[in-house]
Amino acid sequence: MSNLERVTVLGMGVLGSQIAFQAAFSGKQVTAYDISTDAVAAGEQKLAALQDSYRTDLPGAEAKFPATLERLRTTHDLADAVAGADLVIEAVPERLDIKQDLYGKLAAVADPHTLFATNSSTLLPSDIAPSTGRPDKFLALHFANQIWIRNTAEVMPGPDTDPAAVVALTEFAEEIGMVPIVLKKEKAGYVLNSLLVPLLDAAGELLAGGYADVETVDKTWTLATGAPLGPFRIFDVVGLVTAYNIASANPAQQEFAALLKRDYIDQGKTGVATGEGFYTY
Repeated sequence: MSNLERVTVLGMGVLGSQIAFQAAFSGKQVTAYDISTDAVAAGEQKLAALQDSYRTDLPGAEAKFPATLERLRTTHDLADAVAGADLVIEAVPERLDIKQDLYGKLAAVADPHTLFATNSSTLLPSDIAPSTGRPDKFLALHFANQIWIRNTAEVMPGPDTDPAAVVALTEFAEEIGMVPIVLKKEKAGYVLNSLLVPLLDAAGELLAGGYADVETVDKTWTLATGAPLGPFRIFDVVGLVTAYNIASANPAQQEFAALLKRDYIDQGKTGVATGEGFYTY
């Protein structure tokens, strides 16, 4: 048993809302936090929509919804959100400055025993650890999208992480229905994105460079490999804001980042969550 029963999720975006709902669905007491009443309201809509996905993909899940919702609350007050938490999982935008600022505030209000985990998909724990005030109690816990069916959880320590924290987080991942993928040391991209990001980068280069359109790239990948989704369908599932933040930080992806912002994000097309991205849903 992990003894991580009271969980706070910081950020109610695509993955943050999923992590919060899945943890509550699995019996944890969960507080979901975002920075404003508007952001919390948008997150609550995501939580409500997740119930439809669970009904579709997990037969019998609906019977657990009343208890799940009783265990799940929301707030835009950071100190209130983390009071008494055993574990804080951070799922805010994929920008180092945003994460560092948040952890600086979090360190000032969280209980001394609380473990901190980042859901970052690209940043290393050692990039963030100095801002946490507790590098021994800080590590990465990275989820794939649609966590109720794509149920991997990558557990990655930083150089200063206490091995006991790795054990506790691995047990916690199992308790909420995940399959833990434990890395021996930190690696940019972890396992999943070390495999996935080169594919997505190549797709972005093909589109931004005018070599092929979205449909052609996806058709080529799915037909030739048997994969269920092409890279641009994957982008839509991940969310184009996340894709933009990652591309913006890569000097080789600046043309694709500009295309994402101009043609999609600025037009309100951010992926499956908004009903339109590279495709319409």
